[in-house]
Amino acid sequence: MSDSAPAREAWGSRIGLILAMAGNAVGLGNFLRFPKQAVENGGGTFMIPYFIAFLLVGIPLMWIEWGVGRHGGLRGHGSVPGMFQSLWKNPIAKYLGVLGLFMPMVVLIYYCYIESWTLAWTWASLRGATQGLDQAGMQAFFKSYVDLDNGTVHGFWTPFAFFFITILINFYVVSKGLTKGIERLAKIGMPILFIFAAILVVRVLTLGASEVIIDGVATQSSPIDGLNFMYTPNWSLLASPKVWLAATGQIFFTLSVGMGSLQAYASYLTKKDDIALSGIATAATNETAEVVLGGSLAIPAIVAFFGVAGATAIAKGGSFDLGFIAMPLVFNQLPGGAMMSTIAGVMWFGLLFLAGITSSVAMATPALSFVEENFGWTRKKTAIGLGVIALLIGILHLVYYTQGFLEEWDYWAGTFGLVVLALIETVLFVWVFGPDNMWREIHEGASIRIPRFFKFVMTFVTPVFLLVMMIWWTVQEAVPTLLMANVPEADHGVRWASRGVMLAILLIQLWLIKAAWRRRVLDGKEVT
Repeated sequence: MSDSAPAREAWGSRIGLILAMAGNAVGLGNFLRFPKQAVENGGGTFMIPYFIAFLLVGIPLMWIEWGVGRHGGLRGHGSVPGMFQSLWKNPIAKYLGVLGLFMPMVVLIYYCYIESWTLAWTWASLRGATQGLDQAGMQAFFKSYVDLDNGTVHGFWTPFAFFFITILINFYVVSKGLTKGIERLAKIGMPILFIFAAILVVRVLTLGASEVIIDGVATQSSPIDGLNFMYTPNWSLLASPKVWLAATGQIFFTLSVGMGSLQAYASYLTKKDDIALSGIATAATNETAEVVLGGSLAIPAIVAFFGVAGATAIAKGGSFDLGFIAMPLVFNQLPGGAMMSTIAGVMWFGLLFLAGITSSVAMATPALSFVEENFGWTRKKTAIGLGVIALLIGILHLVYYTQGFLEEWDYWAGTFGLVVLALIETVLFVWVFGPDNMWREIHEGASIRIPRFFKFVMTFVTPVFLLVMMIWWTVQEAVPTLLMANVPEADHGVRWASRGVMLAILLIQLWLIKAAWRRRVLDGKEVT
């Protein structure tokens, strides 16, 4: 195949590119998953393996995915199957790339459902629906929303309405194209997100100490106690494999590496674009959102009103308990009464919605690019088709959420699958494509030189780290999850159905790849 390709869309500006890339990375995980993982895994103890994983896996993978994406994009490929084929001239390469279509599509569908919660809670905060509720009342408010059989608070159709609106907004944005849709959203949404987060952080950190009852004893707790907990390690806990697994998993989740969406964005770059500097800028922007803003918002706020022990107990209940139950309880106790509670609630859930949508539109991009480039559909037609599919399949998550339908998708596509794709792309880009070619590709058009230390890391340390992590996860989590350990027998049927839907999506995508390459060969765009 020739290195020349039909003209494709391009980013309108470097700042638009970086904001869109950062929007892809900055998502619900920064403000919900990170605080939960940090609190549950010892606060400061968690931060040590977190930053080690960021240095040895997160940053290298960021450069690798920018390199893979641009290399494939220059050859007319906007999705991972074609990108892998351009790196490895082997018929199996494009089929390995199916993971770069499967993961973002599967995660997109259930992510939009969770994203719709943030829109619903923004509206609820605006009209004061959560004001005056105690912990039991807030839990009932949440459970009534996610359990369609529980109509104690919300009407049956309420979750469907917010899910439909969320899908509509997402696919309207992507239907407008790269610059008029995704880039414009990033330029508007990301600054608002950071402003909301910064205001909330300042408000939380200026709170005074409050009285917390621990084991029947009254004690004082403040936001500073939360910061101390987050940055004071318990060195004895560093020997725990659980902490290292959680920290490395968070790096994958927060940077959106191993997903396929970052590569799709990078496919619109030219040889003149600096992926070395832009890659590190994107990673730094995400870490600012996660550690500086996310970590300085939820953790100090919850510790201030519940103490470290109370925050840990809430974290064990899950990210959703922390974000959708504990944080509204905190807002109800802020000085300033109902008005302050309303403002804080709207800003908190508003920033979550913005974080969510800037990520979800990125997840839609690989499938959109694949269909457009291989089957000749227009952007608008493709967006409508994928939007309808996401809506119809997403309804299954609404109906069967309480029986673990979403948990299966989140684990296999949103957690374990990320490591698998990351390992495959690292091997292909570094070892098959060649370490020297990889290094030259990343520095093409670069205005900075990456320290040569990272060439060694990307060639040896990162793939070994990923391999060990995948084996570790397989033994510790994947096998028990596959065998449904600790899953009520009554939910097994729904869990198997959930896996069946994922398998059907995977098989259809494999068939589409085969059909696409048949068309490419007939059109003279590809050689057999």
